[in-house]
Amino acid sequence: GFGDKGKGKGKGKGFKGKGKKGKGKGDEKEWMPVTKLGRLVKEGKIATIEDIYLHSLPIKEYQIVDTFFPPTGGVLKDEVMKIHPVQKMTSAGQTNRFVCYVLVGDQNGHIGLGSKCSKEVATAIRGGIIAAKMALIPVRRGYWGNRIGQPHTMPMKVHGKCGSVRVRLIPAPRGSGVVGSMTLKKMMQFAGVADVFSCSCGHTRTKGNFMKATFEALRASYGYLTPDLWRPTKFVKHPFQEFTDFLAQSKSVPTY
Repeated sequence: GFGDKGKGKGKGKGFKGKGKKGKGKGDEKEWMPVTKLGRLVKEGKIATIEDIYLHSLPIKEYQIVDTFFPPTGGVLKDEVMKIHPVQKMTSAGQTNRFVCYVLVGDQNGHIGLGSKCSKEVATAIRGGIIAAKMALIPVRRGYWGNRIGQPHTMPMKVHGKCGSVRVRLIPAPRGSGVVGSMTLKKMMQFAGVADVFSCSCGHTRTKGNFMKATFEALRASYGYLTPDLWRPTKFVKHPFQEFTDFLAQSKSVPTY
């Protein structure tokens, strides 16, 4: 017919859909990692996500994050922050797509922000959650004054920018709460920061850029070398070096 767009004869379309669904469920149960890091995580060689951050390893598979924060446990919460329609002009008229910004966080020092563009809202949300999980970062928290109790605010003034938006997060005394917009409050809640003053300029109504700028500011919290981190560094072996024998013997040879 005319609707198959040159995909050949659309035989068994209904079955194709069902098969795909079944396959998806199977994938959730049995994850076949394709990166070295994924193989180490699946075998339990890497105990915590902090070991990944310590060596600045890029996370290319969202299942790595799912291993440390199981979806069944409900530790990692996700929230759709913005769904934003975009258009492209073609010869046949406009094509509409949806950009979805998703925030994930465990409310205890880990936060991720991801966006995905898709023709359908549901697909964009799913892709956004995956993108946010892969962009999960650690947030350093500190004190405003004396070190009493758990860390509750930012350890220093941090700054992030995206587009015209500039966001500055300033340590606040205990009990101040998050002084900022609703978007910023939500992001701080997901990151586990109880008290912070904020100061922003630029077109902060552009929620996507405002969130990205806040995310960059939170990312900068571990970028500062403060005097309490001046102790001699105890170097540990890189995971790929430590488990090199395992990676060499467990390498799956692709069959064509």
